[in-house]
Amino acid sequence: MSKQRLSGVLLHVTSLPSIGGVGDFGPAARAFVDFLAAAKQRMWQVLPLSPTGYGSSPYSALSAFAGNPVLISLELLAEHGWLASDRLNDLPGAEGPADFGIVWDRKIPLIEEAAGNFLDRANDDQRRRFQHFCEGNSSWLNDYAMYTVLRRLHNYASWHEWPQEYARRQGDALARFMNEHGRELAVEQVIQFFFNEQWCSLRTYCAERDVKIMGDVAIFVSYDSADVWTNPELFELDENLLPIRVSGVPPDYFSVNGQRWGNPLYRWDLMKERGFEWWVARIRRSLTLYDVIRLDHFRGFEAFWSIPADEPTAINGQWVKAPGHFLFQRLRDVFGELPFIAEDLGVITREVDELREHFGMPGMRILQFGFGDRGSHIYLPHSFVPNTVTYTGTHDNNTTLGWWADDCSATDRENVQAYLQTIEHDGDIVWAMIRAAARSVANVCIFPLQDVLHLGSEARMNTPSAPDGNWTWRYSPDALHPDFAVKLAKLMEMTDRDAYEIPVEHPKPI
Repeated sequence: MSKQRLSGVLLHVTSLPSIGGVGDFGPAARAFVDFLAAAKQRMWQVLPLSPTGYGSSPYSALSAFAGNPVLISLELLAEHGWLASDRLNDLPGAEGPADFGIVWDRKIPLIEEAAGNFLDRANDDQRRRFQHFCEGNSSWLNDYAMYTVLRRLHNYASWHEWPQEYARRQGDALARFMNEHGRELAVEQVIQFFFNEQWCSLRTYCAERDVKIMGDVAIFVSYDSADVWTNPELFELDENLLPIRVSGVPPDYFSVNGQRWGNPLYRWDLMKERGFEWWVARIRRSLTLYDVIRLDHFRGFEAFWSIPADEPTAINGQWVKAPGHFLFQRLRDVFGELPFIAEDLGVITREVDELREHFGMPGMRILQFGFGDRGSHIYLPHSFVPNTVTYTGTHDNNTTLGWWADDCSATDRENVQAYLQTIEHDGDIVWAMIRAAARSVANVCIFPLQDVLHLGSEARMNTPSAPDGNWTWRYSPDALHPDFAVKLAKLMEMTDRDAYEIPVEHPKPI
């Protein structure tokens, strides 16, 4: 991470006001980047860009390597001639929350149609670019395409419910499948090519405006994923290919049963024996997508909560040591200085801090967490060190205005008034928190766009453990008023967060 002072905005791509029912890499994304540049924001933080399964959570991905097709812009596909422009006429507009049902019913078929048109009509240069992409990503692309087609042909059942010849990846069965379904597999590969081309183009647009991308790498992967299907030996599975132990966190103040996430645990011993080659490949892929990587649940790289798979809650688990030091040393040997941010929220041990500090990774501090008892004051600016990334809130928190209106106790409100001393009207809390983050010594501060726009609880992105209603918020097309950019830019000038300049590099599609 840079030692320069800078700031940025947290906004997942799905929250952009694009046509087709969900945010994407098209015109709205570029308009947002222009807003960031005008506001002197030098970082755009996104959530994982992976393809999602049931519930559309970006943290429940079908692949740790592939891109989410829903983020592909139909407008850009039409501009490049892969779709007739009139095919877009009946799509949902840019208003309202994301509707993933409509996306899968109406947008995805158009993307598949465009991929078919590419296979039929691409010229020699375009085919060479596609071939170059396929060769550069062969370690995961072919298996992901097979997984996706097989999953669709088996009514989206988890891979372990497929016929055994496919679930166990029998060579003759897979060879026969590839021969019989070559066109469908090629379509999936082209879709990933579209994703890569559009994202790299958007990254170039960001780089030209001195905006870096912070991406998100979840520590665990989903059981129903191309990763586990392709590499079952790297996970704690039994002879029936079912998880033996799964991930989660133990009971705490917020949850008497803990949280049983259910991801299969890694066979860290085998990963270490193989030189962490799977993790090297994963980070290599991530570094083609992002400038900076936030490591979700960093605590699990030092020790993870292991739950027997037959336990219905997280109560009866245990802490098991992870080889985080060996992993990060291997990654440093391969990639040099690691552009990682450690998500070190929650109950953190001395060993976790030592691991993070040894590799120079900044930790995270969330201002909303800082106004409880004295132990919470580590989240307040007077406790920060420069190698820190501070937030007013995250995608898992309420918006700052919603937090103040709906979640703060009377004691919290008293403490906020004592610390910030500027809260006369409810709307004052948002700018007071943004100022506190910007004034802090933290090298990086991040504001959720909902806070920049002064939005309430209706704009919350995710409520952890809520069964539905998450991940759908989108801002309205006219929300990015220039006044917000002017006010933020002036604050960046006065807090010395405006002088950071990034050499313009043009990311190359792989």
